[in-house]
Amino acid sequence: MAAAVTGAACVGDAPWAPCAFSPGGRRSLALCGPDGRLRVWDTPSSRLQHEYVPSAHLSAACTCLAWAPPGGRQPPSKEGPQRKKRKSEVAEAGEQLDLLAIGTAVGSILLYSTVKGELQSKLDGGHDNKINCVRWHQDNGCLYSCSEDKHIVEWNTQTCKVKCKWKGDNSSVSSLCISPDGKMLLSAGRTIKLWDLETKEVYRNFTGHATAVSLLTFITVRPPNESQPFDGITGLYFLSGAARDRLLSVWQIRSDRKEKNAVMSFTVTDEPIFIDLTVSESREEPVKLAVVCRDGQLHLFEHILNGYCKKPLTSNYTIQIATSGKDSDSTPKPVPILAAAFCSDKQSLLLVYGNTLQPVIERVSLNSTESHICLIRDIQKTMALQTEMSVTKVKTPVVKKEAKVLVPGIPGHSAAVKSQSSGMQKMKSKRKPGDKEDSIEDRLGAMDIDTVKMKTQGGLPQTDSFAVLLVQGLESNDPVILNKVLQTRKDALIKNTVSRMPVHAVIPLLHEVTKRLQGHPYSALQMVRWLKSVFTIHASYLSTLPDLVPQLGMLYQLMESRVKTLQKLSRLHGKLYLTITQVAALEKNQDVTDVNQTAKLVYEEESSEDGSEDEMIADKDSDENWDEDDEEKGERLEEEETREQSDEQEMAVEKEINGESDLDPENESEEE
Repeated sequence: MAAAVTGAACVGDAPWAPCAFSPGGRRSLALCGPDGRLRVWDTPSSRLQHEYVPSAHLSAACTCLAWAPPGGRQPPSKEGPQRKKRKSEVAEAGEQLDLLAIGTAVGSILLYSTVKGELQSKLDGGHDNKINCVRWHQDNGCLYSCSEDKHIVEWNTQTCKVKCKWKGDNSSVSSLCISPDGKMLLSAGRTIKLWDLETKEVYRNFTGHATAVSLLTFITVRPPNESQPFDGITGLYFLSGAARDRLLSVWQIRSDRKEKNAVMSFTVTDEPIFIDLTVSESREEPVKLAVVCRDGQLHLFEHILNGYCKKPLTSNYTIQIATSGKDSDSTPKPVPILAAAFCSDKQSLLLVYGNTLQPVIERVSLNSTESHICLIRDIQKTMALQTEMSVTKVKTPVVKKEAKVLVPGIPGHSAAVKSQSSGMQKMKSKRKPGDKEDSIEDRLGAMDIDTVKMKTQGGLPQTDSFAVLLVQGLESNDPVILNKVLQTRKDALIKNTVSRMPVHAVIPLLHEVTKRLQGHPYSALQMVRWLKSVFTIHASYLSTLPDLVPQLGMLYQLMESRVKTLQKLSRLHGKLYLTITQVAALEKNQDVTDVNQTAKLVYEEESSEDGSEDEMIADKDSDENWDEDDEEKGERLEEEETREQSDEQEMAVEKEINGESDLDPENESEEE
């Protein structure tokens, strides 16, 4: 039987490029590199067959691949009406049709025909986020896709429209797989669900992985009892692998719904990114499994699926590839394995290793008795040979006089390319000994670059300037580039960047700033500087836009909601400041020690001796004796007055006795 896996399992965040082997002999390998180009390689000869560059390959990078099953229906072409084809031509095209479904990061699916070497059709309107996996139905030609938007979509490839769409999980759906009979669908996110394709209802749930499931594939075997009829469910196994998990779990689907746990598991050295397997034709024949891990190693397993196995199974063989180490540095370096697939004889493997842009495809036989195999390969020499063979197929395009090309620098800057007959031949011709060498200004003038503008701006625009980086980050939605540019703190650099950027990038910049304003307060503080510069410099351009209000509606609502709370926050700040100052003053007063109020020195006048004594006595006495002291003072004064009067009378009597009373009447009246 042929292998059950017809393509690469999709890995969402893996750094490895998506790749898939064609069904029916593994004669083609589709690989999408980091540059966004799709390359189809011929596995027997290791030659490049097709190279396709999507129009939005930088902003809508490829995330997953899947080959259509052989003998599938042909979707309609994107071209206009053509003449009617004869029956023989239609049959021949149906046999040779080899479609490749390409999932992108923006939610669209491209159908590329390797026979015609062009884009067949495009599927839009089903997803609004990155597509994680695409799978073909082996019978009706339908296509199933899952995405980060939590939904699963069934596509009609004849009409290029959505046939059915339903929610697959509470989080993103990362992988899909269709059962061998075509009636069941496995979907995986945080949990694994088995769906009935007719009713779109969940038949059974499987749990057991702590992280998001990234690999799914069915393993079809016969029932344990040969006499037992095969109903499509009993005896059906499937394999699952998860992100950052070094265990591959094997699950069994039973019609009695008794067991929901994994029946066995395979242990590997790192997270699996690519799997391929062969199916056992009898009960005694083991299932062979090839697992490529993120660390670049290949693990081979051979096991008979005959029920529950508690202990995790280790690999029978481990294959690694390393350089020979004959260069200047004698240390051998490991070469990562990108993918592997079993050949039709089940005794040999197709290994894909090296660089994703120029991979090496090699067939290796599995006849070694060692458990660990390390293959020494001269990767540089092999790649050089393949490059020479593939270069012969590249054709140099003929450039006309009126053609315009984009040069590095500010987007939109164009320079005229001289025709081959005049400009290129003139530059290639040798200069005679007597001729004068052209100056730099003449050379720049021949390249159609404004030298006056170059002098005023201080030189040619650099590709690594902030304005160019900002436009590139906005067009490709690259968070690394955007963070590098938008996190600057220099106001002068921000103003120069905003003034040099083209006007078509103003609205995307405002949308990016609006999104970042809703995040951390520190990020919002940085974004206010960009908003101020954009509104100051590009106010005239923004005022000409007819749909400015709906485009900046979110930004306006965000700013208005923040301004509304400013008055309340200021009041709260004032109250808190007053409370804090009062608490601080109270704590300061409590910390001060009591001052001794007793006087150390008292100044007293001579005429106030009696009064001072009375005052000192009054200070020492309590407040209750103040009334009694007043009464005593009054009595003392009366007693003194009576004594003075009595003394005067006695003196008068003595004078009279002594004859001193003969005084003048005037003096007597005065004395009286």
